[in-house]
Amino acid sequence: MSAINGCVDFRDTDRISEERVRLAGRLLAHRGPDEEGAYRAAGVCFYHNRLAVRDPAGGKQPMCAVFHGRRYAIVYNGEIYNARELRRALAGQGATFRTACDTEVVLWAYIFYGEDAPKHLNGMFAFAVHDETAEKVVLVRDRFGAKPLYYTRYGGKFAFASEQKALLGEDMAPPEVDREGLWQLLYLSPVTLPGQSVFKHIREVLPGHTLTVDAAGVREQAYWRLQADECPDDLEGAAAHVRELLADAVARQLESDVPLATLLSGGLDSSAVTALAARELSKEGTVLDTYSFEYEGNREHFKQSLFQPESDEAYAAALAAELGTRHTVLTAPSAGVADLLYAATLARDLPGQADIDSSLLYYCQEIKKRHTVVLSGEGSDEIFGGYPWFYRPEMLHREFFPWVHEPRVRASLFDSTLVDADRGYSYACEIYRDALAACPVRKGESDEDCRARQATWLSTQYFMASLLARKDRMSMYAGVEARVPFGDHRILEYVFNLPWAYKHENGVEKSLLRRAMEGLLPSRVLWRKKSPYPKTHDPAYERLVAEMLKTRLTRTDGFLHNALDGKRFAAFLSEENGTWFGQLMARPQLIAWLCQLDFWFEKYRVKLLP
Repeated sequence: MSAINGCVDFRDTDRISEERVRLAGRLLAHRGPDEEGAYRAAGVCFYHNRLAVRDPAGGKQPMCAVFHGRRYAIVYNGEIYNARELRRALAGQGATFRTACDTEVVLWAYIFYGEDAPKHLNGMFAFAVHDETAEKVVLVRDRFGAKPLYYTRYGGKFAFASEQKALLGEDMAPPEVDREGLWQLLYLSPVTLPGQSVFKHIREVLPGHTLTVDAAGVREQAYWRLQADECPDDLEGAAAHVRELLADAVARQLESDVPLATLLSGGLDSSAVTALAARELSKEGTVLDTYSFEYEGNREHFKQSLFQPESDEAYAAALAAELGTRHTVLTAPSAGVADLLYAATLARDLPGQADIDSSLLYYCQEIKKRHTVVLSGEGSDEIFGGYPWFYRPEMLHREFFPWVHEPRVRASLFDSTLVDADRGYSYACEIYRDALAACPVRKGESDEDCRARQATWLSTQYFMASLLARKDRMSMYAGVEARVPFGDHRILEYVFNLPWAYKHENGVEKSLLRRAMEGLLPSRVLWRKKSPYPKTHDPAYERLVAEMLKTRLTRTDGFLHNALDGKRFAAFLSEENGTWFGQLMARPQLIAWLCQLDFWFEKYRVKLLP
């Protein structure tokens, strides 16, 4: 894991500044605290910050290779889980390896396969290759977008980086936000639109795409798309294949030259990953380390809801004991969760998911004291149909993304002339309609299967992308690499084309995954109602963030001081409120998000364009 950044200009090579990429590298040092390095050639400069996970002694970047007189260089962020077999195949074709690092495997894959190289990779990755003889740079991002890759073309310059902060500045892209960027913040965030950014002059390489930069310009091309095909198996065969795919994904992702653990909530998804990991490591006589998360005050103040029917704590401890893992419960203090809200904003470069972000950052900081790599259960609900909008038609059959329960709530708190709320709502509705229309479908399938396919498409392309971004930014800000076995593209490709009846057997969400894990997990976990990432229920937290917001509102030059509609905001504070986004975002989280928003405008010197 690491951070990458670089500048490219084949037309005016003198414009390339090594000092600029070094400065960007300093801003990204949290992603790669172990080592750094630079590469310079005509029209190209790369920089790399390394978090050493594989071959710590030999994996220094940028990495170069020469083959048949042609020179190549790479900066790479990620993990390739099929590196062993790919290394053997490339060596058989003439590749010569000097390290045990998967970076070198990716570089040789490009040398032999060119821009088709990512088709051969299983993993999470973002990288840039300088093909010196061809005078081009190729940027590549993994199929799910688990690893970030942003770029800007502002002022005729082309620059890329793992995080947006490295592309902002006086000599780069100005931190400007136009009306559409503001609407994304108020109606859609923490979800961001694929290929776009809230900042006007920054974009992202789309998941499953390559971006080629040469003297002729910049062109983007897809190397992977999700396809709608015929169902290949009956129910029993499907369950067996899902188990096989997930077991293989977990086994591949256990490779590490630094300490590794799993995150165990006691829910189905993390329990499946942990059970498979514990079984695999036991073959080597290794005991797995596990972590579960709790909040100060939650035992006394937990409130049952549709989305969180019960607490996780007892389930995680019992399963850890049954699997024989070394288990640690991390408890986040309310004050610590509040204190880290601004650090979480810096990690995302955006106001994100309030305490859902800052608590994860807290947990990752604690994990880093003993472990550098963790496996997590994200992605299962989006692929197997775990969210209510998969089986509650009224949630999907709206003109808005189903996880945004109250789309107008944030915009309503602001001055209407600033937000232009009606146009913003229409803009977000149009994005939803376009997203739904882009879903691949199979001619002749039932309405039920079509709806389930649409729910999977929306969930994986938008909601899951947001969760993967949160996991990457919070973990990497603490110097931890988070791996997601359910993010193996083979699982989505397969499950996407199975009938909804397989996934919702007898009205039970994710019944296919439950069936696949039979015999591996105890029934109390196997058939447990979905429980998401936990949030704080401590009333003290809301008091803390309310005081933080009160302080920020006293700043006469602050964004919120001049932007909030005082009467509407006061009314919001006095009412009982449900969740307004996802499963966890209620009034305390909205107050915290407003603190993040105001801090973001201040820290990033954001200029709001008319």
